[in-house]
Amino acid sequence: MKTISIRELHEKTGDWVRRSVTLGPITVTDHGKVIAQIVPVEATVATNPFAARKLRKGYARLLGKLNGGTDSTQSVSEDRDRA
Repeated sequence: MKTISIRELHEKTGDWVRRSVTLGPITVTDHGKVIAQIVPVEATVATNPFAARKLRKGYARLLGKLNGGTDSTQSVSEDRDRA
């Protein structure tokens, strides 16, 4: 674990925050007394909540019966042609 003074942190805050990713937790001291710790955040993988959802039984059965349907552009074109 790396230890730095508050003065070092003040001078190059961005550098120390970015370095914490590779170095791990960084302890910050003020006159030799530990006052803070910079800890990198674990990267989270963004997941699509709709892909991970659990379907209700009735809806899952309904999805099995659906077979494509029609394209809405086709319906709109037919309505325009009638007028």
